[in-house]
Amino acid sequence: MAENGVQSVARALSLMRLLAQEDGGSRLSDVARAAGLPVSTAHRLLTTLEQQGFAQFEPASSLWHVGRDAFTVGLAYGRRLSFVAPALPLLRRLRDATRETANLGILDDDHLVTVSQVESREIRRALSPPGRRVPVFSSAMGKAILATWRDQEVLALADRAGLPPLTTKSLRSREAALAEIARTRARGWALDDEEFNLGMRCLAAVVWSPQGEAACAISISGAAVRLTEDRLEPLGALVAQAAEELTGVLGGVAPG
Repeated sequence: MAENGVQSVARALSLMRLLAQEDGGSRLSDVARAAGLPVSTAHRLLTTLEQQGFAQFEPASSLWHVGRDAFTVGLAYGRRLSFVAPALPLLRRLRDATRETANLGILDDDHLVTVSQVESREIRRALSPPGRRVPVFSSAMGKAILATWRDQEVLALADRAGLPPLTTKSLRSREAALAEIARTRARGWALDDEEFNLGMRCLAAVVWSPQGEAACAISISGAAVRLTEDRLEPLGALVAQAAEELTGVLGGVAPG
């Protein structure tokens, strides 16, 4: 493929990622500015994506959205992860037991990616839409997986990916990161204590593969006013139990 063709593909994929970040749709001028492209170039690429079913234009509002074929491709990725389908009944039960959003996530390219989700029915709920990438040290699911690593590996990731201060409660040093991972190991579940979004908490536990490695993590996320200090321990136990159940369904084995 010619270099300009490669560039066009890269730009089109960049536009797709930007569209995916806005549930309510994006204006052409906004998405072009975010992508660093001329409006005419962004319009040409979006029109091509629309013709292929990967973008959709809404004339009434003049907003661009992700198209149906992007959803189909995303589902294919989920099917490749053999634990997504078996996890859904457990996620639903966890959502019903806690009344909070239940999530399934994996580590990918030094980030935590949510791959499945069952939304809370509460009006104020925490959502990290499937496909969203989150800094691993600001994520309860990320911490739960990191707790299965050796300290040297955790520090190497902190050096490589950094510790972005997303909120005033985010981890900001290698020492703080190691201490948090040690607490996670000791109690058997991880906590995001408003470290990604102020006012929101998340509790997570690791799911083991048949090879005795971290396959993924399960979590619940919700408003801190509901996930209060006195509820963290019992809720953490529920999340850990769900992770243990999924480990069993997958034929997983916790090491040691």
